[in-house]
Amino acid sequence: MLVQNKMTTTVLSSPVLSLVFLFATSFLCSFSQLVIATSTHESVTRHYKFDIRLRNVTRLCHTKSIVTVNGKFPGPRVVAREGDRIVVKVVNHVPNNVSIHWHGVRQLRSGWADGPSYITQCPIQTGQSYVYNFTVVGQRGTLFWHAHFSWLRATLYGPLILLPRRNESYPFEKPYKEIPILFGEWWNADPEAVIAQALQTGAGPNVSDAYTFNGLPGPLYNCSKNDTLRLRVKPGKTYLLRLINAALNDELFFSIANHTLVTVEADASYVKPFESDILVLGPGQTSNVLLKTKPEYPNASFLMLARPYFTGIGTFDNTTVAGILEYKNPLPPQNIPTLKPSLPAINDTSSVANFTSKFRSLNTAKVPQTVDRRFFFTVGLGTNPCPENQTCQGPNNSSKFAASMNNLSFTLPSIALLEQHFFGQANNGIYTTDFPAMPLMPFNYTGTPPNNTRVSNGTKTVVVPFNTSVQLVLQDTNILGAESHPLHLHGYNFYVVGQGFGNFDPNTDPTKFNLIDPVERNTVGVPSGGWVAIRFLADNPGVWLMHCHFDVHLSWGLRMAWIVEDGKLPNQKLPPPPADLPKC
Repeated sequence: MLVQNKMTTTVLSSPVLSLVFLFATSFLCSFSQLVIATSTHESVTRHYKFDIRLRNVTRLCHTKSIVTVNGKFPGPRVVAREGDRIVVKVVNHVPNNVSIHWHGVRQLRSGWADGPSYITQCPIQTGQSYVYNFTVVGQRGTLFWHAHFSWLRATLYGPLILLPRRNESYPFEKPYKEIPILFGEWWNADPEAVIAQALQTGAGPNVSDAYTFNGLPGPLYNCSKNDTLRLRVKPGKTYLLRLINAALNDELFFSIANHTLVTVEADASYVKPFESDILVLGPGQTSNVLLKTKPEYPNASFLMLARPYFTGIGTFDNTTVAGILEYKNPLPPQNIPTLKPSLPAINDTSSVANFTSKFRSLNTAKVPQTVDRRFFFTVGLGTNPCPENQTCQGPNNSSKFAASMNNLSFTLPSIALLEQHFFGQANNGIYTTDFPAMPLMPFNYTGTPPNNTRVSNGTKTVVVPFNTSVQLVLQDTNILGAESHPLHLHGYNFYVVGQGFGNFDPNTDPTKFNLIDPVERNTVGVPSGGWVAIRFLADNPGVWLMHCHFDVHLSWGLRMAWIVEDGKLPNQKLPPPPADLPKC
């Protein structure tokens, strides 16, 4: 029976009920649920139901109750084709507030469905529901969905797979099979308790106990031999691996022993194919890679490994997740060796820079050649003072860790910014529109850090008119130590036109920008002790969060919001909010 709701029946014409065959190529894993779709010409509307429920899950011989979608960890796949409408009813059955972000989806004129709590919506409260309703426009590839409230995305995440339109092929060899691999982090403790304690004491949070592939830690961890991702492949075939870094706080190196991977896509945008033995993915980044298996049955199996790339200060989870690539052999040999890849050193920034430099758009990019507005944002850590009559465990045991952009640590409002903007409530004191375009107090960003590490706090935004071409330089600082920062922009893809180490030079560095085929992304790593320059056209009206995808830095305030005003034409304006938009 067709699942209908008010939001979809008003936009469909002559619906024809059909069960949609969801994949052009078969996956190794079965679908977690049936999707019922209504067809309108070539596109369809795909309906999903997300029941947010608690479920007991055991990892590392430790059983705990976690927040899940439909009892699954990781959560179910959402699959669509370019041009399809996706309708997901989310019902919250847990004590936590929750919202879901469709990471990397452009959300053209559908900002109400973007998902970050207190930015585009109030969170969905216990016992309440909300229907996310959006259309996939001009995108295909691998993205993912995840919770966007506190640290719930530690367990609340899953693949978002966007296939090409029917009768359209990939711009690379058709794979024999497609396999999603989600990198994650596992805490034996409740992640909500971990971040709550850190915010209370001002110290860094306790690190995770394991990394995972598709929720499984693998044989290098205690009590986890049976919780291992095993990829069983045939010789002489090409497999498409859909890689998703859903870890909370870590960039990760990834490699498969004795196999070379060909990267063909990044953040759901095609790239010029290139080979590499080792990949790097920041949290929030996705990549499609081709794995060509060996022509004959090898007398070995092969470890897949991921471990962190880390350049900051303090502690981090210095462990390694392993999966096993094994060839299906009609007569399995006994006691075959398992080969292990070598990974770069934990802090090998040069390897990361070398890998990042290989990304180019497959075709000539539509990068803005001229710029209307230029912005320069510093990105890094800082401190807040310890409240009176409280002992803090942050820097010097007298302050709390904070994080900021242009020395402003963003305070979440109590009412969603998009509602306030849409209804013209900018003057109610909840937020202001004076986020600085440049640092208020310039300094030697990668040299000797200033003695004063205090940040300012507030809810400040940048307002840009519709169709403004924007150039933004993101500059790492070494206040409390230089560190790589994966920056994610909601509602947009952007072009990475340049990057380098040291301080950005506005006179010489722009002359080296790539304005022909720069990679198009939604999440980019600001190099440790360096800078990255991006450009985008502000053609999507609404309020769009930009933040570090390390959740600890997000919790410390490393975020800001862009307000893109409506254009003059009807199709350049944000529609009113849906009737079921959650209330705060």
